[in-house]
Amino acid sequence: MKKEIINSKSAPAPIGPYNQAIKTGNLLFVSGQIPMDAHTGELILDDIHLATEKVMENLSAILAANNMTFEHVVKSSIFLKDMNDFSVVNEIYGKYFPDYAPARETVQVSGLPKNVSIEISVIAAL
Repeated sequence: MKKEIINSKSAPAPIGPYNQAIKTGNLLFVSGQIPMDAHTGELILDDIHLATEKVMENLSAILAANNMTFEHVVKSSIFLKDMNDFSVVNEIYGKYFPDYAPARETVQVSGLPKNVSIEISVIAAL
């Protein structure tokens, strides 16, 4: 099985031993994205609305690096530090999937990298 590394300069560089995404066949596995600005490294920590928007922008940049959009996403995983943020996240997330939302799970976790409030990963297919 051939694997290809996909990276975008418009999304934050990995903060550990992983890549932004791996393509194999017609599938793209996008690593979890946090609300970090790709150019400044600034984190959005105090506003779940802005944090969710930034995460979705980062995911969009990585999808675009493989000539994909959110229409290609078949599965997503949302990790929240506080499940009380669910309705805000759900509202923003839903705007990116106006026609067909992918399969997904949303779980509350005790902590996320760099103490952010949200992380989202996706799987996309051509």
